Amino acid sequence: MHEALFWKELPGQKVQCRLCRFSCVIKTGARGRCGVRENRGGKLYSLVYGKAIAENIDPIEKKPLFHFLPGSRSYSIATAGCNFRCLHCQNYQISQATGLDLERSGLDLPVDVAVAHAAGGGCASIAYTYTEPTVYFEYAFDMASLARERGIRNVFVTNGYTGPEALEAIAPLLDAANVDLKGFREEFYREVTGASLNGVLDTLRLYVQLGIWLEVTTLVIPGGNDSEEELRDIARFIAGELGLEVPWHITAFYPAYKMLDRPRTPASTLRRAREIGFEEGLHYVYVGNIPGEEGESTFCPSCGAKVIDRSGFFLKATSLRDGICLSCGGALPGVWK
Repeated sequence: MHEALFWKELPGQKVQCRLCRFSCVIKTGARGRCGVRENRGGKLYSLVYGKAIAENIDPIEKKPLFHFLPGSRSYSIATAGCNFRCLHCQNYQISQATGLDLERSGLDLPVDVAVAHAAGGGCASIAYTYTEPTVYFEYAFDMASLARERGIRNVFVTNGYTGPEALEAIAPLLDAANVDLKGFREEFYREVTGASLNGVLDTLRLYVQLGIWLEVTTLVIPGGNDSEEELRDIARFIAGELGLEVPWHITAFYPAYKMLDRPRTPASTLRRAREIGFEEGLHYVYVGNIPGEEGESTFCPSCGAKVIDRSGFFLKATSLRDGICLSCGGALPGVWK
C-alpha cells in the first residue's frame, strides 16, 4: 500500500485518477482500469509499489533501443498491471493480473535493492518495461531518482498513454523511451487495445517537446495494421511531427493471447514497410523479430556505411565512435556515451 500520485477527490468518496489518459473515476473500494490502483475511503493507493513481478538483465537492444548506449546492459523491471487490453499481449500473464492473482503476485523488492541489483549487474540503465510503467509510476519514479544519483540512466518502454502531468514530472529523470505506436486507425486502436489513437499521438508529441530520446515501435499484424496505406501514414506522422531522425522499429507479429487466429508477419511485409519508411524520409528504419535481416543494422545516412552490425539483440561490429561515423565523420543522433 502506497498512496498514489496524480489524483483528485470527488464527491461521495470517489476519486479521479489523472495518472494516464483514461482518467478513471473510481468509487471507494474499486480499482481503476489498470487494476493496480484502488480507492480506499476516498484516497487512491498503488497496490504494487515495491512489488516486482519481473526483473532481468537484458541487452538494451531488446527494448528495442538502437540509438541509446548500444551494446550496453539494462536492468529490466516490472510490476503487475496494465491500462491497455491488447488482444495480442506477449506478457498477458503479468500485465492482466487482477483480483487474487494481483494480491499474490510480485516479490518484495525495495527501490534501493533494485538499484543495487542494476549496479551490481553492470547495467548502464534501468528499463521500466514488460508491463506498462505508467501504472507503477510511484515505484518507477523513486527508483529512477535513486538510479540517477548513482549514475544509472532510465528508460520507459511504454504504450504511450501516460498523462501529461505525470510525464512532465518524470521527464527530468528519463533518458530515453520506446513507445508503441500500434497502428494508425482509431477503430483498430479501440478494438485491439481499448485505447484511443489520438491519446498516443499526443503523448508522442509531448516526448519530443520534453527532449527525451525517442524511438517508436510498430508490431505489424497481418490483416490488422499491415496495409501499405496505414504503414505510410505512420511513417509520415513520425517524419512530419516527431522528426526524420526518430528511429522506427517495425516488428513481426507472432500469435499470442487472444489473437491466435492471425499468421506470423511475412518478412516481405516488414521489408516493404522499411522501404516505405525510407520513402517518407525517415533516416533509421529497423526490422525486428526476424534475426538475420539487413534491417537490424544501423547505416550512416550521410555515406551509407554500416556503422552498427547487429544480429538479433546483439552487436557484431561497430564503425561508430561517440555517434560519429568512422567512414565519413557524419554525426548520428542518439545517446552514445
